[in-house]
Amino acid sequence: MANNNETVVMVKEEEKLEEEEEEASIEKGFEGKSVPTWQKQITVRAIIVSFMLSVLFTFIVMKLNLTTGIIPSLNVSAGLLGFFFVKTWTKVLEKSGLLNQPFTRQENTVIQTCVVAASGIAFSGGFGSYLFAMSPTVAKQSGAASVMMDVKIPGLGWMIAFLFVVSFLGIFSVVPLRKIMIVDFRLTYPSGTATATLINSFHTTEGAKLAKKQVQALGKFFSFSFLWGFFQWFFTSGDSCGFSSFPTFGLEAYQRKFFFDFSATYVGVGMICPYIINISLLIGGILSWGVMWPLIEDKKGDWYPSDLKQSSLHGLQGYKVFIAIAMILGDGLYNFVKVLGRTLYSLYNQFKHSSVAPSQDLSLTLSFDDKRRTEMFLKDQIPSWFAISGYVIIAIISTVTIPYIFHQLKWYHILCIYVFGPALAFCNAYGCGLTDWSLASTYGKLAIFIICAWAGAANGGVIAGLAACGVMMNIVSTASDLMQDFKTGYMTLASPKSMFVSQVIGTAMGCVISPCVFWLFYHAFGTLGQPGSEYPAPYALVYRNIAILGVDGVSALPKNCLVLCCVFFAGAMIINLVRDLAGEKYAKFIPVPMAMAIPFYIGSYFAIDMCVGSLILFVWQKVDRAKADAFGSAVASGLICGDGIWSLPSSFLALGGVKPPICMKFLSRAANVKVDAFLGS
Repeated sequence: MANNNETVVMVKEEEKLEEEEEEASIEKGFEGKSVPTWQKQITVRAIIVSFMLSVLFTFIVMKLNLTTGIIPSLNVSAGLLGFFFVKTWTKVLEKSGLLNQPFTRQENTVIQTCVVAASGIAFSGGFGSYLFAMSPTVAKQSGAASVMMDVKIPGLGWMIAFLFVVSFLGIFSVVPLRKIMIVDFRLTYPSGTATATLINSFHTTEGAKLAKKQVQALGKFFSFSFLWGFFQWFFTSGDSCGFSSFPTFGLEAYQRKFFFDFSATYVGVGMICPYIINISLLIGGILSWGVMWPLIEDKKGDWYPSDLKQSSLHGLQGYKVFIAIAMILGDGLYNFVKVLGRTLYSLYNQFKHSSVAPSQDLSLTLSFDDKRRTEMFLKDQIPSWFAISGYVIIAIISTVTIPYIFHQLKWYHILCIYVFGPALAFCNAYGCGLTDWSLASTYGKLAIFIICAWAGAANGGVIAGLAACGVMMNIVSTASDLMQDFKTGYMTLASPKSMFVSQVIGTAMGCVISPCVFWLFYHAFGTLGQPGSEYPAPYALVYRNIAILGVDGVSALPKNCLVLCCVFFAGAMIINLVRDLAGEKYAKFIPVPMAMAIPFYIGSYFAIDMCVGSLILFVWQKVDRAKADAFGSAVASGLICGDGIWSLPSSFLALGGVKPPICMKFLSRAANVKVDAFLGS
């Protein structure tokens, strides 16, 4: 009797577990729908929509690159807008009876992959960092005795050629590892997983209704942001004119870069970024511009000559740039060691406990969703010989071509990078799967130091190091991006072949779109890359000075700057260590050194905008948590997209010589009296 009761209880528990699994299962909701072949997942409409969105997102990323260098994840916006455009397209065709193929989540994934790959080139292409750092504009600010071999004038032709020969290697380098990373090791890839969850939800009835409302919210704030950018333009006919120069906290605070500059972009970015990032930016701004720079300025004539130009790196500007570099390098080194250590430890555990093939071992315990996804993911194989052959062929072309673009970078430098490239790409892709942290820029900085020291100052080591940074960054960045996309494809049943092809198409788009957009900015805004301008490109100067440090060592630093750099380098590592030891509960109250470093050079004005964005989201969540969680990203994306796309017409106006009619400027009472007296005379 007791045995019968136990059996009944066990059966009921099993039934309950099956019911819970069925409720939690995503794939059961799509069970009746057939999965299109990989060729049908890549449609003409998907490519057209991808191209349109790629142009939009490239403008946004380029603007962020050239202003502060902080770029939030735009995957949600890409997925949402891709869904909206194709859904609208298919509805129109459906009503006219011309719809041949319904819109699927696999096609949605292809669009998202294309757009992120294309706009990602705007970052990894170095238009706000290593590539622009080669320009005469940035070289003049570095203060070093630059000879002609240490500069390269930006040119549309060579930029496109360079990106085409370096941007595809990372894609081929990790293709053979996709099954190990996704199926065997079951790495999470948080961004890829979140994007897949979003796309899956769009293609359910409830998700489609919510997506429609989210697109409406995005559209409203896109329109507001675009019109606000247009309105502000009328008041910016000169330097320091307009709302972006509004002395919110008084003129003294304005001189110290503390003001709200009415940027819809950074209010939106603040709504997307975690609270601690925005607070870290503000703390960094207060520590530098509120405390350190005034104290160092008092040492003028003692620590550095008092007659130096404001832009000279042998004066106050040197402390701003090199201390920021020290913090960035300290943070980068700590995270590099941490992620690499975690990667190696995790790999050791994986191989130590893998007495059976992981996929066979796990197949007994996989859920319905994972069985279905694994089956589809392994269905369309990309041959390893194809990936290896592709890598070798492109590496040969690249090794031959790049020395013609940068004669300072020799073929043996490039060959060395390509020999170690796949291993570093694997480390970055694996680490990204564990932590969602891509260390592409850290690998790039490592390449700068190695190649600069190898080439030497006499052989144009600065340009050689910066070009090597580009080669390395593109390999490791595209590798982690592709693996994120494979994870998204795995969870939406998109074929690995369609993911690979859409990544290649998106990268090819980016290799043309990004240089063209940068070219437009470069010619439309004459002050591009200059401190205090609308587009100061802060990271360009940082990267160039990292290259100078690699070539000349610390001889370029002003008095006591090395000591301060060492303190902040060590401080960045200690803060990171404390964050990790404190645990998740308390880490959210400890600032992030990388974020703290950014305002050291350019000031706190954008940090104040971002904190306003955080405050809006915080209050919204307190008032209506559900609505804030559902529409917060859409509102933020609308603010970013509208202000970002305003850059396009404003660039054309600048190229056409059309200038704003009004200069709105703010003066002290004493200065105003002098101006009135002058005008009266």
